[in-house]
Amino acid sequence: MSAISISKNPVQHSRTKHIDIRHHFIRELVENKVIQLEHVSTDKQIADIFTKGLDVNQFKYLRTTLGLCVLDK
Repeated sequence: MSAISISKNPVQHSRTKHIDIRHHFIRELVENKVIQLEHVSTDKQIADIFTKGLDVNQFKYLRTTLGLCVLDK
């Protein structure tokens, strides 16, 4: 179940009951059209640079996306 689906469905499921009540404000923001949640494809998940082992090309892409660069000594 995706975060986008959860934000649009107010029904609690066994797969969502672990989500702390304080995070349910996101659903309200979506309902009130304050924010819009959009799907981000796997290869564009910027947080992966901090959490996963990546191949060189993916690492370079995400590094550039973050605005980081290599400094030569």
